[in-house]
Amino acid sequence: MKKEERLSAIEIALKNEMTEREFYLKNAKRTKNPLGKAMFRQIADDELEHYERLKELHKAWQKQGKWPASVPLTVKGTVVKDVLKDIVKKADKAPPGDDDDLKAIRVALDFEAKGEKYYAKLRDASTEPSEKSFFDLLSKIEREHYLSLKDTEEFYVSPDSWYRKKEHLMVDGG
Repeated sequence: MKKEERLSAIEIALKNEMTEREFYLKNAKRTKNPLGKAMFRQIADDELEHYERLKELHKAWQKQGKWPASVPLTVKGTVVKDVLKDIVKKADKAPPGDDDDLKAIRVALDFEAKGEKYYAKLRDASTEPSEKSFFDLLSKIEREHYLSLKDTEEFYVSPDSWYRKKEHLMVDGG
């Protein structure tokens, strides 16, 4: 991929990360369900982290004309999978998710699936090892977001079956 294509790809990623962050913050504020609120807030924080790293990268790349060696381009991992575990312990006291929560989760699933593919595409187009590694990490984090949101969707749709699956309950015939 040429320099201009890379810069353009990063600009698209910057726009997407900020759009997604705004979506998550709006839904964190809107929902009454503590699981949805916590999940949306955590992913919004992760998207801000991605945005900040991409912004640093874009600025350095424009200045140097190549993948920067001096910009700290590590991205912290996500703890989004822990949000569901922590909140579900208190779920019996929480207001249920509503149709708007479920719709928001499904929109978010689409965002995260597309993000994962986009960063994987950038990773695969790269020949620079640190660049490849950076986009691979972003792709994996988007995948974690997707899986956590999928889990949340399942919890909203069928809490009983979600509990059975997570707690590995078995029906004893005896």
